[in-house]
Amino acid sequence: MLQHAFNGLVNGSFYALLALGLAVIFGMLGVVNFAHAAFYMLGAFGAFILLSEFGVSFWVALLVMPLLLGLFGMALERLLIRRLVALDPLYNFLLTFGLTLIFQDLLRMKYGVQPQQYPQPSGLGGSVDLGLFTFPAYQVFVLVFSVLVSLGAWLLLARTRIGMIVRASTERPDITRALGIDVGRWISPVFGFGIALAALSGVLAAPMRAVSPLMGADLIILVFAVVVIGGLGSIFGSVAAGFIIGMLQALGNVYLPGLATTLVFILMAVVLLWRPAGLFGREEASV
Repeated sequence: MLQHAFNGLVNGSFYALLALGLAVIFGMLGVVNFAHAAFYMLGAFGAFILLSEFGVSFWVALLVMPLLLGLFGMALERLLIRRLVALDPLYNFLLTFGLTLIFQDLLRMKYGVQPQQYPQPSGLGGSVDLGLFTFPAYQVFVLVFSVLVSLGAWLLLARTRIGMIVRASTERPDITRALGIDVGRWISPVFGFGIALAALSGVLAAPMRAVSPLMGADLIILVFAVVVIGGLGSIFGSVAAGFIIGMLQALGNVYLPGLATTLVFILMAVVLLWRPAGLFGREEASV
């Protein structure tokens, strides 16, 4: 059971990074980014293309793809998403859903739907002895790296002046503007940061999961559930819920294989009935 639970934590690493990026974007812009899982797919596919066509290693792709897609996300926010923020949220939902289909179809035209294999990174082959069981070294790296990234994001947002401004702009934008801070200038960097986290998750997933244009198609609904369970706009809640859902799914696959995914939405329903704002969300989020 411990081995399955540890495997769940590894899978939860991807949910945590994706949910963290989605929560940051929602908290700052109030936009539900339906294209978030598409950027996860683009991160994985970008790492595959860099390796297969340019010989760029995993370690370089781990830095380059989040940076490139983060910058692309900033441009996307300025050119398209910002223009629709003042309108009904459905408009941005439809926009990001349409972008997801465009990204998927562009890659399907070039590479088809056949899954592509990405090799294990150099230096992370073999297994690690964890005492009670051994576990693949790469999966251990993914878990440790994701925890460190999540901790770094929390420290950035909770312990630095930039984080203070971002949190103030998220929670009380009117008061923040009254204090002389230009809230608008922080929107694009925050959106790009959220997209970069999704891309980072995709690069990490490439050696573990088959790379294909549809690899994020079923993931976005699950990530939305993670964010809702953790609490809309809650950084810590999104990360914690990501790991909780990962373990719940892993144990469900063993003991209740036919209900593993359903358990996630049962948990979401229970949490919302007990605490509409989510486990760690502010009560205002339920209004």
